[in-house]
Amino acid sequence: MKTKVKLSIGIGLLFGMIILLTALSIFYINKLSSDSKNILVANYNTIDYSRNMEIALNNGIEQKDNLKLFLNSLQHQQHNITEIGEDELTSHLTSHFQQLMANPKDSGLLKQIRNDITDIMLLNMQAIQRKSNIANLTAQKSVFWITLAGTICFLAAFVMFVNLPGSIANPIRELTDSIKQIAAQNYSQRVHFSGHDEFAELASSFNTMAEKLEEYQLSNIDKLMMAKKRIETLIDNLKDPIIGLDEQKRILFMNNTALQITGLKNTDAMGKPVQDIAVKNDLIRNLVHEMFVETKNESIKKQPIKIYANNKESYFEKEIIPIRIIPTGETEEKLIGNVILLQNITPYKELDFAKTNFIATISHELKTPLSSIQLSVELLGKKQLGTLNEEQISLVESIKEDATRLLKITGELLNLSQLESGAIELSVAPCTPYEIVQYAIEANQKMASQKNIHLNIHLPENLPEVMADKDRTAWVLSNLISNAIRYSYDNSIVEIKVQQINNNFQFSVQDFGIGIAPQYINKIFDRYFRIPGNRNEGTGLGLSICKEFMEAQGGSIHVISDFGSGSTFWFILPVVNTNI
Repeated sequence: MKTKVKLSIGIGLLFGMIILLTALSIFYINKLSSDSKNILVANYNTIDYSRNMEIALNNGIEQKDNLKLFLNSLQHQQHNITEIGEDELTSHLTSHFQQLMANPKDSGLLKQIRNDITDIMLLNMQAIQRKSNIANLTAQKSVFWITLAGTICFLAAFVMFVNLPGSIANPIRELTDSIKQIAAQNYSQRVHFSGHDEFAELASSFNTMAEKLEEYQLSNIDKLMMAKKRIETLIDNLKDPIIGLDEQKRILFMNNTALQITGLKNTDAMGKPVQDIAVKNDLIRNLVHEMFVETKNESIKKQPIKIYANNKESYFEKEIIPIRIIPTGETEEKLIGNVILLQNITPYKELDFAKTNFIATISHELKTPLSSIQLSVELLGKKQLGTLNEEQISLVESIKEDATRLLKITGELLNLSQLESGAIELSVAPCTPYEIVQYAIEANQKMASQKNIHLNIHLPENLPEVMADKDRTAWVLSNLISNAIRYSYDNSIVEIKVQQINNNFQFSVQDFGIGIAPQYINKIFDRYFRIPGNRNEGTGLGLSICKEFMEAQGGSIHVISDFGSGSTFWFILPVVNTNI
C-alpha cells in the first residue's frame, strides 16, 4: 500500500470518528435540552398557577385581590393543558368555582375546589417525575454512546500514533544511514524495504545507484593508481626539494632531492609525525618551526636558508603552502595538509654576490679620484692658483656640483654593498639627539639657502640620550632633510621635529612641496625606485638605505603624504634605559 494511501486512510478514519463523536454529542445534548425544557415550561407553570389559586383560597376568596389572583391563575391554567386528564380536572375546577361564586357560603364547594387543585398539582408532579426519568435515561444513553465513540477515536488515534510515525520515519532513517555509508565511499551498502510503497521504489532506485557507483569505483581503481604513480614520479623528478604533510602534520611524501639534503631515508620518514623527525634533524626543525610557532611580525622579510647541497653551500627560499579544499556538500574550507617547497636560488645568490662585490670595488675605486677632483676644484675656487674669469668660475662650480653628486652616489653604493654583504658594522651607543640634528642641519644648510628655504627646528631641551649609531642616524636624518629641500618650493619651510614618545624618540621631517601620489607610497622605500616623471636626479637608493639602517638598529621609518601639499617622513629609535 502506498504511503499516501496509508496517510489518507488513517487521517480520514480519524477525521470521520471525530465527526461521528461531534454528531452524537450534538444529538444527545439537544435531546436533553428538549426534555428539560418540557419539564420547566409546561409542568412547572401549572404547579405555579395551582399554588397561586390555593393561596387565594387560603387568604379569602371573597376579597377582591384574592379573587382577581384566582381568576388570573385559573385563566392561565386553562391555556396550559399539557397532560392527559389535565383538561378534565381543569373543567371540574372551573365548574366548581362558578358554583362557589353563585353560593359563596357553601363550604363543601370550597373543599371540592381544593381537591381539584390538589389533583391538578399531583398530575403535573407525576409528569415531572416521569419526564425526569426520561431525561436521566437520555443522559445515560448519551454518556454511553459518547464514551464509546471517544474510546474508538482514542484507540484509532493511539494505533496511528504508534504505527504511522514509525512506518514513515524508520525507512527514512534507514535510508539516511545508507546514504551516509555511500558518502563514506562504502558503495556495497544496500537498502531492503518490503512492499510496494514509495519507500520500496526509493530503495530500489538507491540500490541501483549504489551498484553503479560500486562498478564505477572498481573500474577507476586502476586509473587512480596510475594517476597516483604519475604524480609521485613527477614529484620525485623535481629538482627543488618538496615535502608534503597531511592535516595531522604526518609526512606524506618527500622527493629524492628533499631526502638528499635532509639525510633521511624514505622508510624513516613516510607516515611519521614531522615533530618526531624534527627532534633528531636540525634542517627539518628549521623548516617546520614557523608551523608550530606563531609569527609576531609577518612583515619581516624572510632570509634564504643556507644548506650544504651539491658539494657546496647552497641557498634556498622556503615557502609553506597550505592545501585547502571545500568538501562536496559543504560550504567552508578545510585544511587537508601543507606542502613545504624549497626553491634553489644559489645561482641568483652567486650573481648577487658578484654584483655586490663589483659595486663595492667600483665605488671604492671611484671614490679616491672623485675626492681628488673635489679637492682640486676647491683649490681653484680659492684662487690660490690664479684668478678665474666668469666662465671659468661657472665651469668650476659645475665640476664641483657633479663631483659632489658622484661622491654621494658612490657613498650610497658603498653603503648598499656593505648592507648586502653584511660587512657593515653598526656602533650603537648612547648619544644625544642634539648631535644628530646638528650634523644633519649643517650638511644641508647651504642647499636650503640656495632655495631660500627656512629649516624650522623643534628640539626640546633636556632630552635624554638615544640608543643609535650616531653617524648613520645623522646620515639618515640628513638624507630626509635633503629630500625635503629638493622637493620643496623656493621660499618655503621644512619642519624638523624631535620628540620623546613613551620610551622612544621620533625624528620627523615635514615639507610642503609636491607630495607623493598614493599609488607610490608603498614603493617609496624599495631599492632603485624613483617616482615616474620626477626630474630630480638620484639613484633611488637613499630611502632604501635609510630603512636598512633603521631596521638594523631596531628602529623603524615611516611616511605619510598629502599629494600636492607635502610629505612627512619620520623614524623611531629607543631611548636609553637609565634603569639598567
